[in-house]
Amino acid sequence: MTRYDAVEAASYRVAREISLTGLSSWRDAVAPYFLPGRSVLDLGAGTGLFVRAFGEWFPDVSVVAVEPSADMRAASGLAMLAGDASAVPLPDASVDVVWMSTVVHHVRDLAAAGAELRRVLRPGGVVVLRSLFRERHSGIGLFRFFPEAVRALASFPTVDEVADGMGFVVERLEAVPQVTASSLAEKASNVRWEADTLLRSLSAEEFSAGRERLAAAALVEPGPVVDHLDLLVLKTVGGV
Repeated sequence: MTRYDAVEAASYRVAREISLTGLSSWRDAVAPYFLPGRSVLDLGAGTGLFVRAFGEWFPDVSVVAVEPSADMRAASGLAMLAGDASAVPLPDASVDVVWMSTVVHHVRDLAAAGAELRRVLRPGGVVVLRSLFRERHSGIGLFRFFPEAVRALASFPTVDEVADGMGFVVERLEAVPQVTASSLAEKASNVRWEADTLLRSLSAEEFSAGRERLAAAALVEPGPVVDHLDLLVLKTVGGV
């Protein structure tokens, strides 16, 4: 899994974190899996956005955060364990849900990750992903301003590649809206090259041109920025 350094972690908090109000559709989407008394592994927890969100949304759920980057863990200000998808520092059959938000495209060995997730999941447990998949990117407004970033999708897996590669079956797949920013002006002021896998594929000239397009649109287009990421829920083969 990708490890962010201190500068990238700081940029991530500015450019990628979303208000809990903006994420309210995600609260509703995942509520069926975050039932009272359940234990959740937030794998690749980053700067802790969803650790904080789950604490507010689902106070009767226990969340354990695992993040490979020491700088991300430090930036979060939260208690997190060091680990990644191939080495989760938890006992066998210890969680009911594995949550992975914009993480799976960083996983290099899906088969190893799948085996590790099956190890830590209790019978009947599920993997819940919030992600962008290679064949399902029309809901991401970033490509309007940075069209060259589409080439970075070559490194993103498809839904079937994730499910088959990890050895799970798809239980649910749907696009979930989120208010990524209150306005294009806010988005323009917060965009950071180093904080986004898609933008990192751009040259300095391409990034600068895209930021200029974004800033120009912000002058004439009011209203919030709404993007759609996919909710993918995976279950073990046979549901056990």
